[in-house]
Amino acid sequence: MGAKLVTEQNKQWWTLAAVAFGLFMIMLDNTVVNVALPAIQEDLGVGLSELEWIVSGYALTFAALMLVGGKLADAYGRRLLFVSGIAVFTLSSLACGLSTSGDMLIAARVAQGLGAALMSPATLSLIAATFPPRQRGTAIGIWAGVSALALAIGPLVGGLLTDHASWHWIFFVNVPVGLVGIVASFLLIDESRDPTHTRLDLPGLLTSAVGLFALTYGLIEANTYGWGSTRIVGAFVVAAVTLVSFIVLERRQREPMLDLTLFRNRTYVGANVVVLLVALAMFGVFFFVSLYMQNVLGFSPVQAGAAFLPMTVLIILVAPIAGKVSDRFGSRGLITAGMLLVATQLILFSRLGPDAGFWNLLPALVLGGVGMALTMTPSTAAATRAVPVAKAGVGSAVLNAFRQVGGSIGIALMGAIMAAQLTEPPTTASFMDGFEHALLVAAGIAVAGAAVAAVLIRPHDTTAEPEGRAAVPAEAVGHVS
Repeated sequence: MGAKLVTEQNKQWWTLAAVAFGLFMIMLDNTVVNVALPAIQEDLGVGLSELEWIVSGYALTFAALMLVGGKLADAYGRRLLFVSGIAVFTLSSLACGLSTSGDMLIAARVAQGLGAALMSPATLSLIAATFPPRQRGTAIGIWAGVSALALAIGPLVGGLLTDHASWHWIFFVNVPVGLVGIVASFLLIDESRDPTHTRLDLPGLLTSAVGLFALTYGLIEANTYGWGSTRIVGAFVVAAVTLVSFIVLERRQREPMLDLTLFRNRTYVGANVVVLLVALAMFGVFFFVSLYMQNVLGFSPVQAGAAFLPMTVLIILVAPIAGKVSDRFGSRGLITAGMLLVATQLILFSRLGPDAGFWNLLPALVLGGVGMALTMTPSTAAATRAVPVAKAGVGSAVLNAFRQVGGSIGIALMGAIMAAQLTEPPTTASFMDGFEHALLVAAGIAVAGAAVAAVLIRPHDTTAEPEGRAAVPAEAVGHVS
């Protein structure tokens, strides 16, 4: 009996390793492309709008199909969808590397977003189905650390591969990694699914995908076309109509895609709102702090990527500890403290001048690293604990959708604030003025996130299943070795 328990515990951590391996690949692709854009532009002869779509095409598909991926994982098998996502991502990465035109590369990047949307919700739902509540925070801390590591080294990897090989290799490198990931998934991950699923809610799948696509498109393109333009207003109208239709449909469906009773749990609601607000505050900041480093301070792309390493290293080190502490004491206090540290970081950034150096940036980077770790891991752990294991796929998909939409809003909002302050032609003084205003708004959003955590998240995160078991019995979820 004891030997069997040890074997099962070892299997849990091997499952986490396989999930983290796939997660690393999709998170790396969020940032690895950015520093290669000038080389892609020169090689393929594409314009600025095509370059923007090389980045946003991936983000749009990823956001639009997140809920679909989560529901399909619960319905047909989390390992199946995870492996399918890796396969799609690997093949589309090969297509990206072989692209000879901007249109080919954009189409391949859209396909990459599809693969990521299938994989991403499955990573969290596999953790929820594998680890008991008392260990879930620790596992999610490692998950968050791997995610942060991939995001941080993306610019460095992209810069090194572009400089010493070619931009094609930032995509080719995913091919062997993906193949290893597929083999590891079949060897190390057991299958699980929602035992209550009987049929797919096709109207729900369609309205959620269209609504999230229209909303994300409008946010990404708002500063390009203007917030009052017909294109952007139309996108927001389509988003509003389809998302309201989605909610109405889900309330009336006998087998809804998204069980709206999940939102009766105030901890789940609070964790999702916190994730949205921290993404809203930080995604735009990363974008504009990177511009500040390069355009004002004169950092190279690789230097700018390296400058964020202290923050990332702290996230990697603190996230598992924060997860372990949240397992024991709950998430509310950690998230509240983390959001206040993030707000302090943003205020410190807002006080920087055009002649700052790395050592002036360091205090804010240190506070931000600790703050993000205290926010990311406990909020994700709180959300997954509040969802029944049978609904883990769609529950984690909602969380990821909130994060993706929050990031898109953040970039759009910070961009609009910056644009309102910039002179024509832009000057360093006007950039710094907009930079300060945007950071102070972001700091206010972070403080709001701290308040949401303090009010909505229960002190000890009531779990959605009994303590001490990872999932419903294997025979009930279609367990397959």
